[in-house]
Amino acid sequence: MLDSILSLLATTDLPAAANAVTAAANDAASAVAPAASSAKLWAYVAFIGLVVFFLALDLGVFHREAHEVSMKEAATWSVIWLSCGIAFSGFVYWAYDAKWLGLGDANTSRYNTSEAIAAGGAIITSGVVSGADAAKQYLVGYVVEKSLAMDNIFVIALIFSFFAIPAKYQHRVLFWGIIGALIMRGGMIFLGAELILNYQWILIIFGGFLILTALKMALIKGNDDPSQNAVVKLIKKFYPVTEFFDGQRFFTKRTLKPTYSIDPKTGKEVQDPPPPGSLSAKWAITPLFLALILVEITDLVFAVDSIPAIFAITPDPFIVFTSNIFAILGLRALYFCLAALIMKFRFLKPALILILAFVGVKLLLLSVPPYLSVIGLENGKPIKIDTTVSLIAVLAALGVATVLSVIFPAKQQAKA
Repeated sequence: MLDSILSLLATTDLPAAANAVTAAANDAASAVAPAASSAKLWAYVAFIGLVVFFLALDLGVFHREAHEVSMKEAATWSVIWLSCGIAFSGFVYWAYDAKWLGLGDANTSRYNTSEAIAAGGAIITSGVVSGADAAKQYLVGYVVEKSLAMDNIFVIALIFSFFAIPAKYQHRVLFWGIIGALIMRGGMIFLGAELILNYQWILIIFGGFLILTALKMALIKGNDDPSQNAVVKLIKKFYPVTEFFDGQRFFTKRTLKPTYSIDPKTGKEVQDPPPPGSLSAKWAITPLFLALILVEITDLVFAVDSIPAIFAITPDPFIVFTSNIFAILGLRALYFCLAALIMKFRFLKPALILILAFVGVKLLLLSVPPYLSVIGLENGKPIKIDTTVSLIAVLAALGVATVLSVIFPAKQQAKA
């Protein structure tokens, strides 16, 4: 069984990739299914089917052969993914307005009005959500997730640099990273939705966690050495790791570094077969797989921050899930587009800190007042920040950060 799994991961054939994508989609569907009615389940199935189609098309057609992604190609795909993500808000508007498959009907999770909460009502209730409100919630969630993904790019660039991942193999790592993210985030969103529906005081923890994360980003510098990651150390301790790459394979039986030659028929570089007797009986991990593991860990860490952030916008699992997935679908193209340029945006990280702090405060203003009696105070009236205000605040933070980065470049950049 292990050999068959490793052989599958070592190939780049479309059927194998499609099977893995489908399996990932099925896992994600089962993760979010309990949170939806039987009718709404089909909305999740349709969306996941769309994601499967996009990913299979990406790997099987446009990136069937490993190649270095040019700036032009990355910019084109960034525009395509961004357009798809924004255009999906139109579908959300139509689906919720028409109550398609139960989306936006009387059983939809939404935050209660401030007046209803002050009168003793629950923070989260069920009720009709209009197409306009759903579209705004989706757009705010999408922009928040997209902006938080920017910080993810810094870490991914560091991982690829540390392991010296060739540019033509980076897309493969990011592709399979998206598959893992789809499964992890689907499960985390379902868990988060179940928790806040049954224990609404957890919203206070979510809000406090976002504030603490913003403070941590502002005050504490992270460890810049991927080799010190505990998971990497554990893998190296129990499993052999090669010092060389075997093409774009994650696992290899080679014991000698591959050599390459030019195919006289195609003029392309091809890998030479291994010398007789040089293959090992056991599989070994290549640095490409170590990079994938760290990319997955990075996404898990960022998901812990970003998922509570979007729950500050809406408790509706469908909007949380779709905005999350569309934001990370374009992360690969965004990485190739911005990896070399993002260091120039010196005020981007402060903007991300402000966004995290803003959504944390937004959540606390809504969730804390109804529970003040727990600490001996009189329960207050919750303050609900309008979704439109949230969208303007997030876009303004990103816009100001971009303008300031251009006007006031870093000293080294200014000298250059």
